[in-house]
Amino acid sequence: MTEDAILHKLQEELQGVPGMFERKKDVFCLDAVIAERKAFLSKQKLSYTARFRVDEAAGEVSFTERLAETKSGFGAGGSDDLSPGFSFKKTSTTSTMEGLEGVIDEQSNLFGKQYSYTFDYKRVRSAVKKAAESEGYSFRYKIWGKL
Repeated sequence: MTEDAILHKLQEELQGVPGMFERKKDVFCLDAVIAERKAFLSKQKLSYTARFRVDEAAGEVSFTERLAETKSGFGAGGSDDLSPGFSFKKTSTTSTMEGLEGVIDEQSNLFGKQYSYTFDYKRVRSAVKKAAESEGYSFRYKIWGKL
């Protein structure tokens, strides 16, 4: 099966990357926490998510990725949240039609000001593209959402 061949190539290519692609129905997902910050009574995590789907009929592998930040604990609501106590806040930025691949670069630059991490998301994208093309599929980068 072609999907198995793609996954096998990704396992070889992505050794050392936190997480691995797993099948969730007809989509393959990689979820990895790439950075964490802890402060007094609060925790912040930066996560990378990548997904791809193999479309046999179209001969195409569709790929999407994003960075998302989650905050929990005291003061997670940010400076404009004046309510005392514990809260939970999730922030994410997603791709738009303009720039597509450049959007995650912008996300990384934005989050790089708040977190120190060395995760190479371009390596994941490149590995999926290489594996797809080696199996005779075209590669298509899509905006975040339904594949």
